[in-house]
Amino acid sequence: MNQKLKLALIQSHLIWEDPEANRKLFDGKIGAISEDVDIIVLPEMFSTGFTMNPEHINADEGRKTLTWMRNLAQQKHTALIGSIIFYEDGKNHNRLFFVDPDGKVEHYDKKHSFTLAGEDKVFKAGKSKLILEYKEFKLFPLICYDLRFPVWARNIENYDALIYVANWPKARIQAWDTLLKARAIENMAYCVGVNRIGSDGMGYEYSGHSAAYDVLGDQLAYSEDEEILYVTLNKEHIASNREKLRFLEDRDHFTLK
Repeated sequence: MNQKLKLALIQSHLIWEDPEANRKLFDGKIGAISEDVDIIVLPEMFSTGFTMNPEHINADEGRKTLTWMRNLAQQKHTALIGSIIFYEDGKNHNRLFFVDPDGKVEHYDKKHSFTLAGEDKVFKAGKSKLILEYKEFKLFPLICYDLRFPVWARNIENYDALIYVANWPKARIQAWDTLLKARAIENMAYCVGVNRIGSDGMGYEYSGHSAAYDVLGDQLAYSEDEEILYVTLNKEHIASNREKLRFLEDRDHFTLK
């Protein structure tokens, strides 16, 4: 049984609305990873930045980036997670892809649209969760604004880790820091958040703060710099603390509509 899962979290600037340039950027960063890792995690909309102008992006760019992810996963013998603009059935989606080294692809469409920026007007919101099972770990990936909604993240599936990809601005970074830790504690699960740095084409600044917390809310990784962070998830840590504390057994039960 796999007891550990190692993640590489890439905290990077992004090049505004330029998928080809961003693919080249991450080619270099991923190529520089010399450690053996199981999953590489990229930020939200890593190929464009958090643009509300999907019409500026060619409709086939999403499929090009997905092909790029599949090729890299195979070359590096590791899985990749990240969200991109993806055009399908006449609609644009803020879609997170999980691609494993064997070419298997699963996806999640962002449930909570960031209405403050008008995301609800240009991207079709998702309705379903994606619970991944990879190397005997159960993972629940989510996207940025989803972090503010604890009911959606509630651990009713007995998952091992939450993974958030984001473009979370500097102006509200205290909320990011606080909520990542809270999601770990309340769900007795690892909580990992990968944010970007730099500024975007709209003038918003991003200060990183990519981080990882264990099931007790202890911080395992954190950075405000452009760098790759490494974090290892441990099954024994999850099992021993859940057995000892049993907080999840007292959780409320409800149905989402």
